Amino acid sequence: MKKLKKSKYKSVVIKKKRYYFYKITWLDITGDSGHADLHTAEGFMPSIMVTHAYLLNKDNKNVRTFASYEVNDELFSDRNVFPRGCIVKMEKINEK
Repeated sequence: MKKLKKSKYKSVVIKKKRYYFYKITWLDITGDSGHADLHTAEGFMPSIMVTHAYLLNKDNKNVRTFASYEVNDELFSDRNVFPRGCIVKMEKINEK
């Protein structure tokens, strides 16, 4: 039986597959429906958000994460999909 090696990064193994834990910094739309002058409107910026989650998968367009999972099965909850263009930084978290 093949043994999975210990990682220096925080992770979980589900059905023999390792999923790493990340800190993802990303930009989110900020909205306002009120009246504003030009100076105020031009100063309106996206929110800088942080999500801590396990990386499910990623491709050229999207990054998919989960935060909750079934211990003995491939069932994932608290899922998100981020367009790659919204992500500022992804940091793999070290095991403590």
